[in-house]
Amino acid sequence: MTPTTRYALALAVSVGTVLFLVLGIGALGIVGDGDRDAIYLAGPAVGLLVAVLTRFRPRGMVLALGAAAVTTVVAGAVAVGMVATDEVAASIADVVMLTGMYAGLFAVGAWLFSRVGSAPVRASGA
Repeated sequence: MTPTTRYALALAVSVGTVLFLVLGIGALGIVGDGDRDAIYLAGPAVGLLVAVLTRFRPRGMVLALGAAAVTTVVAGAVAVGMVATDEVAASIADVVMLTGMYAGLFAVGAWLFSRVGSAPVRASGA
């Protein structure tokens, strides 16, 4: 597998995770009714910011997706606090499991980017 193919696979997993998160929030929600789920969008936002700052290079993408995973866990901890202290129509177990799933998917993306290697990506035919 070439570095370009590995990068494309890692990027597909990363974008797929963000789409899955956004669609999951829109269709089902995580924390409950209303806009409380918007806290989970902090993960992709932090990831995108770090990715832009590191110019989408593989090592930078590892950092970006690691930051997205950590931010998702922090958002999940805040969401658990909201569920525990408020009468929200969600269970703590569901919030913890969904948070773990999304953070895990971001971590898988980071791992895939770490497998790209430091070899430069070459265009075919050059």
